[in-house]
Amino acid sequence: MDPLDELLRWAEPKGVALNGIRPQRLPGRGVGVIATKALQPDEVVLEVPISCLRSIGTVPHSITRKLPKSLPIHGLLAADLALDSSPSEIYAPWNAVCPTPFDLSSMPLLWPSALQAYLPGTAKSILSKQRAKFVRDWAAVSAAFPDLDEETYRHAWLLVNTRTFYYLNPKLRRRRKEDRMVLQPVADLFNHAETGCNAAFSAVSFVVRADRAYEQGEEVRICYGRHGGDFLAVEYGFVMAENRWDEVGLDEVVMSRLSEKWRERLEEVSFLGGYVLDRETVCHRTQVALRALCCEIREWKRFVDGEDDGDGSQAKVDKLLVEMLEAYRVKIGEVVCEVQGLKEGEQEQRTMLVERWRQVDRLVEMSIMRLRSPRVENEAN
Repeated sequence: MDPLDELLRWAEPKGVALNGIRPQRLPGRGVGVIATKALQPDEVVLEVPISCLRSIGTVPHSITRKLPKSLPIHGLLAADLALDSSPSEIYAPWNAVCPTPFDLSSMPLLWPSALQAYLPGTAKSILSKQRAKFVRDWAAVSAAFPDLDEETYRHAWLLVNTRTFYYLNPKLRRRRKEDRMVLQPVADLFNHAETGCNAAFSAVSFVVRADRAYEQGEEVRICYGRHGGDFLAVEYGFVMAENRWDEVGLDEVVMSRLSEKWRERLEEVSFLGGYVLDRETVCHRTQVALRALCCEIREWKRFVDGEDDGDGSQAKVDKLLVEMLEAYRVKIGEVVCEVQGLKEGEQEQRTMLVERWRQVDRLVEMSIMRLRSPRVENEAN
């Protein structure tokens, strides 16, 4: 029997109810959820009872008693998945439809270091934090279960990383936000969209409602959150063709221009780093840093203190930013060429990396065009 059919047979007596949807393999995209009939807005398409959730409360005592209480639930659920290898276990049909190690090869954590080095700066930062979490969790789990190999645990850890849902109940309220995580059958098969079906927990179940009308055969998706492309690439292992929430980190663009003295000044006022460009504008932190490069210090201080709205210096700031972004585009082109010539890693990994850089380039290009427009209009007037 097909593992997806086996999963549905396993889930039905547990109260998992599907209405007008069905998981299906999508060519080149793994598994997704397809509408099997026309769906209406706000129609319930999936309901998963709370009793089906795989959470901190379902991890066997034989595992929890050997692990430190300080271990985050991410590491704990990963240990449960990694050690649940017997086909007779109660979660076997669920485990059988989880992505394989090959399916997860797009995750940058699994890339060779030579390829990781070409990630955009923000993605590198996210990956560094992710790697630190894994190393911490693996140290605790491997000490308690020395026969467990790292590759198996890493695969389980990434499954938890990509397939959990945020869930808050009275038992989890006192735990850290990142520890309020659960796994749930069938619901974890939905793919991501920037806007998707409405998903929420009630007192008794997790319910997914159609956000709009769907035609039969159309893929039904949910939104994992308002995440930029670097986050999606590192945490989920994919890039989106269109993403209204995308943004570009500008730390390497801006900070390379700052003298040590200006870095110290920005640090003193808590404006060093964290510079971001999105589809509409650059953040206020970037505006502060750019004025450090093109304004006198008194003018800069007035802007930082909110005594100057910055209108008088905005033209200078925009001109400087355009210059910096144009230089960045040249660097992006060089990076793309270098990645295309690499032999490290898999072709799919390199393709994904190139696509991410092209997304960054498109955002930067859009910003340059937007910044130039006011100047063009002024010159025409």
